[in-house]
Amino acid sequence: MCGATYIVSGGKVNMQPTDDELLLQVKNLKKHYPIERGLFKSVVGHVKAVDGVSFYIKDRETLGLVGESGCGKTTTGRCILRAIEPTSGEILFKDPQLGWVNVPDLKNEELKKVRRSMQMIFQDPYSSLSPRMTLLQIVGEPLTVIGMKGRELEERVAYLLELVGLRPEYMRRYPHAFSGGQRQRIGIARALALNPRLIVADEPVSALDVSIQAQVLNLLVELQQQFNLTYLFIAHNLGVIRHICNRVAVMYVGKLVEMTETDELFSHPMHPYTEALLSAVPRPDPRLKMDRILLTGDVADPANPPTGCYFHPRCRYAQDLCKTEEPALADMGGEHFVSCHFAHNLTLRGVPEV
Repeated sequence: MCGATYIVSGGKVNMQPTDDELLLQVKNLKKHYPIERGLFKSVVGHVKAVDGVSFYIKDRETLGLVGESGCGKTTTGRCILRAIEPTSGEILFKDPQLGWVNVPDLKNEELKKVRRSMQMIFQDPYSSLSPRMTLLQIVGEPLTVIGMKGRELEERVAYLLELVGLRPEYMRRYPHAFSGGQRQRIGIARALALNPRLIVADEPVSALDVSIQAQVLNLLVELQQQFNLTYLFIAHNLGVIRHICNRVAVMYVGKLVEMTETDELFSHPMHPYTEALLSAVPRPDPRLKMDRILLTGDVADPANPPTGCYFHPRCRYAQDLCKTEEPALADMGGEHFVSCHFAHNLTLRGVPEV
């Protein structure tokens, strides 16, 4: 279990760090947005964007976070960096200087120090770069915050641009002069500026042309090996996830439903929702035909989720227990965690190796 102890209790996974291999631990993370109505803005409910998510990331690995649009992937990533404030839960991060810290408890000065080790690559390379700033200003902004300036700043920006495959003389240009793939490389250079340990990559290739996606993915892999980076890789493209991730966590309506190693997930899924996602993965060989699993009904409303298992209205294996009792995220052995009452009894199909 990589030196960590996992205790399942009340639908929560309590993780106790006992090994140097762990870099990040998320425990029962929640982000609920209030629903206000009326003249006096009375709170009449909450949108449960993230609802009790627990997972861990080992040092120097890539954990993929997948699920349908609106399931809470991006919210989870932003809560980890405290780009948005979580409602509750723990986010334990091993900072090089401070040791283990709980990110939601940090004061402003402590948070600034920890954020040097935690950075983000955004999804849209167009809206994430200011059109009024040059590459020197964009990539150098994190460096100016810590007091770097002048020739030292220019040399560091030039080095970062070369790292991501851009020419240093481009630093005086503005973002409009670059393609989408080049803009995303600029975003990657900015994320690397302060030598982080953890990078949250929020669908970093989904807005790019398919011909460019592989180049950016390969760049991320090379940078990880060169600088010992750890990635939380948020995506909805399972083909991308299979290429770059060591382990995968699957989310559905704010909850984690399955987490295991990438090869294990693709070959032996244990949650019906994961099985349905995998059935939609395109096959490069037309001779490999596989029936698509079409889920009935609509995605559960996070403001008014169903009782019991959130997935039960769409699950073809659901039984009466699923409608009344929420399943715990249980360890099935071999670091394979599943939130399903009948995971032991189901034989689900995966994606064959090509």
